[in-house]
Amino acid sequence: EKTVPIPEKLNEWAPRPPPEFVRDVMGSSAGAGSGEFHVYRHLRRREYQRQDFMDAMAEKQRLDEEFQKKLERNKMIAEEQTAKRRRKRQKLKEKKLQAKKNKLEQKKQGKEPGQSQEQVSSEEEEEDSKEEEEKEDDAEEPSFLMGR
Repeated sequence: EKTVPIPEKLNEWAPRPPPEFVRDVMGSSAGAGSGEFHVYRHLRRREYQRQDFMDAMAEKQRLDEEFQKKLERNKMIAEEQTAKRRRKRQKLKEKKLQAKKNKLEQKKQGKEPGQSQEQVSSEEEEEDSKEEEEKEDDAEEPSFLMGR
């Protein structure tokens, strides 16, 4: 029954911002005093550290953006696959429903129970093809003569 202390999230380390104005820093060149070189060295070290930190943060941000793009792309691909499978299931469902309706219609019309849907559809196709042949025969006869 003891309470467990939960540590808070530690803030990420960030370098100090660069100084606004640095006075009397001669650098590491000749003529600089013995104390001035150390000031220059510390400033240079801090600046390099700050630049490395900014580079690391930019790289981290770039990787995060790439990861988000990859997640979106994977999500879109998964949605497309799901939609495709959904259409396939729906098509199969409609096909079964249509077969059931056709079966009920055959029973109502009193057609032969032994005659399958394929035979009925093939008979309809034969009638359609006969009608198309008659139309083609009519189309072969010229309705007027050319060249006179």
